[in-house]
Amino acid sequence: MAARLAMRCAYAQMVSVLPLSKSSVFSPTRIVSQVYIKRPLSASSRLCAALRYTDKHEWVSVDGGVGTVGISSFAQEALGDVVYCGLPDVGTQLSQSDEFGALESVKAASELYSPLTGEVVEVNSTLADTPGLVNKSCYKDGWLVKMTITKPEELDSLMDEAAYERYIKSIED
Repeated sequence: MAARLAMRCAYAQMVSVLPLSKSSVFSPTRIVSQVYIKRPLSASSRLCAALRYTDKHEWVSVDGGVGTVGISSFAQEALGDVVYCGLPDVGTQLSQSDEFGALESVKAASELYSPLTGEVVEVNSTLADTPGLVNKSCYKDGWLVKMTITKPEELDSLMDEAAYERYIKSIED
């Protein structure tokens, strides 16, 4: 779960610092013998660091006063293959921790809870026909809703990635 996210972020960092070559052929020895990764490998790139998590395994990424909400990799793995996604209507007013929908899988059903207070401004309508996107791409294409953020101070009550990973370890033990 977190390892996949870390690898995705590390790959993005690595690709951004690989040198451009005038020749189209790289010698494997040359590539291996030179250090091209100038930043430490971590999952805390700007995209990944922006994620905040709830103890119910939802994540939110805020951009310009609008939060994109989804479920964590841990949650989608625990659910198994998602077969149905019930989401709220655009315009629905939510308070932090309000139930706003449900995911059903071949193994279980799980309620969805709002990480912040605000209004739903967009719903991922693609999930109606392909709910499995939640499993395939929970941090990108499998997002659930976008909402305005009425109380930005609520972000402080959410976990960053490191705190969420510690939380996951504590509940797995």
